[in-house]
Amino acid sequence: MRLVDENLIIYNLIVGFMKRVEAVISNDKLTAVIEALKKTGVGGITVFNARGWGRASRLAQIKKNADENDLDPKSYLLSVVDDSLVDKVISVILDNASTGSPGDGKIFVDTIETAVDIGSRQKGIHAI
Repeated sequence: MRLVDENLIIYNLIVGFMKRVEAVISNDKLTAVIEALKKTGVGGITVFNARGWGRASRLAQIKKNADENDLDPKSYLLSVVDDSLVDKVISVILDNASTGSPGDGKIFVDTIETAVDIGSRQKGIHAI
């Protein structure tokens, strides 16, 4: 059983919560999304090359016979932002990655308990 750190709860209430925003988008939308995110005040972003399939993928029809070589190439973006930026970040991703078609991708948001900058050793919101 995990004990609740009351100091962390108080700190988050005073300083603010951090959110991890993850998005799986089409590779051809990556540059536009990154450029738009830079303008929103996002402190940093990590991008991974990814492959996969979802409900709207061409593989959804043939997934029984699909192997890893058949997976669709995608870009996976990850950023940790102040809670106050989450709605703006989501809007920016939607505005720049959506074509209105199935298969455009997904956005996931979850709460980050803390962050630590390894170089400066700053914690919490100051680390991002």
